[in-house]
Amino acid sequence: MMALSMDAITQWVASLLWPLFRIGAFFMTVPLLGSQLVPARIRLYLSLSFTIMLWPLIDTQLWPSVDLAQALLITLQQLLIGLAMGVMVQVLFQIPALAGQIMAMQNGLGFAVMVDPVNGINVASIGQLYLLMANLLFLAMNGHLVLLQVLAASFETLPIGRGSISLNDIYHLIEQGSWLFSAALLISLPAITALLLVNLAFGLMARLAPQLNIFAIGFPFAMVFGLLVLWVTLSGFLPQFTQLTEHCLLLLRDMVR
Repeated sequence: MMALSMDAITQWVASLLWPLFRIGAFFMTVPLLGSQLVPARIRLYLSLSFTIMLWPLIDTQLWPSVDLAQALLITLQQLLIGLAMGVMVQVLFQIPALAGQIMAMQNGLGFAVMVDPVNGINVASIGQLYLLMANLLFLAMNGHLVLLQVLAASFETLPIGRGSISLNDIYHLIEQGSWLFSAALLISLPAITALLLVNLAFGLMARLAPQLNIFAIGFPFAMVFGLLVLWVTLSGFLPQFTQLTEHCLLLLRDMVR
């Protein structure tokens, strides 16, 4: 019988657990897979299956012996890498939702909310529509396969125990909050501009004809006109989301480089 030392057993277990921590953290936070629609047990099984598939390709040349402090530090590094990658993709999917929320507040449909089954919160119906379109387009563009490829490549650029994301990457990730608001505003800018002209026209009518009930006339007209503008601007959502996806994937690649 082959004699196994404690160091060899520890290294074998660590070579499986540490990749699982990175992959599991990514699957728990990335959109689609990390949503509440997917049970936690299914996400765990997917993480374990993907870890086993990548196990022969992962460099497991670790130290002969790792103490408890080093093992804890490596575990935290793997969790941080997976969480940072998942949050970066999460920012991409929140851009359409925020753009729809802004449009809903402008055309009077901000009160029309529905439960978002992905995040478990109440969002405007237009924001939910944009979020569903983003999910379908991302799957149609095979974005999920690109994410798995980037996750697998991260074990080569950031080997376990010998590489981790820096503080500059964390600061850069936090700075993407400005990209979130600017990109959402850019998507909703045509609708905001058109509805602003409508509101200015009704304000002028209220000054010229004070006897008109501007609230009874302006609210339904603004709502119908907002839906018309939404229908017209839907044709430009695909190139905008494609550009945002490419930008997000470039940021993700630079993070794990």
